[in-house]
Amino acid sequence: MDVAIVILNWNGRSLMERFVPVLKKNIPRDNCFIVVADNASTDDSLPWLQANHPDIEVIALEENFGFAGGYNRALRLIEADYYVLLNSDVEVSPGWLDTLIAFMEDNPDAGVCQPKIRSLSNRDFFEYAGAAGGYIDRFGYPFCRGRILSNIEKDEGQYDEEQQCFWASGACMMVRSDLYHYLGGLDELFFAHMEEVDFCWRAKLAGHQVWAVPQAVVYHLGGASLDNASPRKLYLNYRNSLLMLQKNLPVSERSHIMRTRGVLDFCSSVVYLLSGRWSYFKAVRRARRDFRKLKDHIEVSSFSEDGNDMGLFYGSIIFRYLRSFGRLTFDRLKF
Repeated sequence: MDVAIVILNWNGRSLMERFVPVLKKNIPRDNCFIVVADNASTDDSLPWLQANHPDIEVIALEENFGFAGGYNRALRLIEADYYVLLNSDVEVSPGWLDTLIAFMEDNPDAGVCQPKIRSLSNRDFFEYAGAAGGYIDRFGYPFCRGRILSNIEKDEGQYDEEQQCFWASGACMMVRSDLYHYLGGLDELFFAHMEEVDFCWRAKLAGHQVWAVPQAVVYHLGGASLDNASPRKLYLNYRNSLLMLQKNLPVSERSHIMRTRGVLDFCSSVVYLLSGRWSYFKAVRRARRDFRKLKDHIEVSSFSEDGNDMGLFYGSIIFRYLRSFGRLTFDRLKF
């Protein structure tokens, strides 16, 4: 049983210099190995890696294929029973990988899992991208156990039980290799952001489970590729969530939900405009426009509409958040 920990790098020498030594100290198993897939970096990432960590395998890609395309091309070349997709800005902790492996070996219905993800800069708090397991509302807005929109909770052990969720964070996601290839990997139309949510949705539609395993803990710096406040990131999140809904929603619900989502997006763009955030307004409008151009090229899921909906919130997380005046926490939701 082999485990490949695959880091996708783009101009990330400083991150690898900081986090690779910690990673190497915390993978004690002989059957675990590290691979760096490089998205055509223009810094000295690869020479530095070769000089300082020659034992790490490198896959040098000829151009920047983004998160989805980079991982797909790299994982086609890697033979292992499990893949761990690990961001270059993640600090792992002792025992993290043993815990994830044991969980997957003991739970054959689990196709994907993630550890608890805390913030590296504020280590007592959950991290935005994943926290203690990812969820989604019926209109395609993701949130987490421990993070709802901008409200991030302190980790006080309140979400320490293993639990099925809707999506696992691409910052640190373990997946069975045969499932990854069966699903065709990550959707390269997304380029970056939300592709792991789409992947997990497809896995669930195909009959597999997605789990959060909080006994394993990692710390995520976040914002290494795009800052959370970036209009580019906002654009990708809006566009890609629309692509994901179009692909995976049941046909019987798609029209209604997409119409409602259109109203929600219009409202959010108006809020950005009225608050003077012109670049955000343009990002939302561009996302809607580009989605309309792309939607005819989407490969709609062919799996059963009766897939596992564990982790799907049938209300609107936006409305619940606003009603709470921004104080909504995960434990106050009823699924």
